[in-house]
Amino acid sequence: MAKLILSMDGLVLKEIPLTKERTTIGRKPHNDIQIDNLAVSGEHAVIVTILNDSFLEDLGSTNGTVVNGNPIKKHFLQNNDVIELGKYKLKFVGEAAPAGAADKADFEKTMVLRPAAMRAAAEVKVPAANPGGGAAAAVAPRAPAPAPAAAPQEEKEALKPAAPPAAAPAAPARAAQPLGAIQLLSGANAGRELELTKPLTTLGKPGVQVAVLTRRPQGYFITHVEGANRPTVNGQAIGAAPYSLKDHDVIELAGVKMEFFLKA
Repeated sequence: MAKLILSMDGLVLKEIPLTKERTTIGRKPHNDIQIDNLAVSGEHAVIVTILNDSFLEDLGSTNGTVVNGNPIKKHFLQNNDVIELGKYKLKFVGEAAPAGAADKADFEKTMVLRPAAMRAAAEVKVPAANPGGGAAAAVAPRAPAPAPAAAPQEEKEALKPAAPPAAAPAAPARAAQPLGAIQLLSGANAGRELELTKPLTTLGKPGVQVAVLTRRPQGYFITHVEGANRPTVNGQAIGAAPYSLKDHDVIELAGVKMEFFLKA
């Protein structure tokens, strides 16, 4: 789990694990990380954590937010980044697990709504369906396991207690969810389709408006990441929390309309 190490003048004050999707930083008591110092605004900054990725955003603070000596408005946090708020410093310590590196690689392969990126996404779409089929095939061979049931009657009764474990592998099948996808409804790439096979897919135009689509066991969610205006779903701006997408929801982001749908 990623964490922040709060320090002042080289003295470590405390460690704060990033357990929430939104961790607010500011002088007022309602913030998750309260820093009672006049150099810190009442609501200074926020850290949005999605899976293994964390984004820092300055909330229009008076004195600004600095990362590694550079003032930022929006910043993708990386291991050992140092956030400076007046005399206070927050060191970001990311997950050291290899899985974290894989997720970061996925994030770096994000999709921006540009023609070249959409063509690349379209080319990848067909192969992406094959791994899904391969996964189902890999589970199927477990079904024949009960074959030894052809043993004598006494052995059958002895094997009855083993039936519940046999049902356990079926759980992942129930957890499987329909694959989501988006189809662009406007712009130069209207009609293009992108399958949402990754845990994280970033959409939008950096510096203008960016959102993240996350794939979770509960379904697909959209979260605002960057930009003065939040994305809209069916004409309504989403809030600060991740928004659960439903089949055929229409998203408008960075001036482009797209439809989210679930594939059968």
